[in-house]
Amino acid sequence: MALRKPLVNNSGQIEQLQSGDTLDALVSGDDGLTLTNDNAGALVIGTPVYMTAADHCDKAKADAVGTVNVVGLMQPTSTATSTTGFVQTSGILTATTAQWDAVAGTTGGLTFNTFYYLSAATDGLITSTAPSTAGQFIVQIGIALSTTELLITFPQRRIKL
Repeated sequence: MALRKPLVNNSGQIEQLQSGDTLDALVSGDDGLTLTNDNAGALVIGTPVYMTAADHCDKAKADAVGTVNVVGLMQPTSTATSTTGFVQTSGILTATTAQWDAVAGTTGGLTFNTFYYLSAATDGLITSTAPSTAGQFIVQIGIALSTTELLITFPQRRIKL
């Protein structure tokens, strides 16, 4: 497979990406939202969040209608209370194994080819075990592509048990 240089817009002119330049394309505006953290503590990378009000968010949890509508996963390493952070709504979120351990309760990061769900036990966490208790919701978050990468696959709907 040949290596190709992408075309970029440089001050209105289309040109090949120049040697030494990089693309700023990790996440585009269509891949997320900038929201204010309404939680009493910092929100770390990978934390599933729901919107509490316009442009505000908090940790999501799969045990109540009011907290189950996940809009995305926090992308910054840490977003302090009352500050804004980027919430990734699609694509691949990459974090270290230790960062995934903090939000998935794992050791060594994510497990390849495993689906992750919103936790009904603890707010702001994901789990490889779907909720199974009456009154809880099954909210698929994504599938692990490696120990450090999660492909976000939010469903069109949530399932109440």
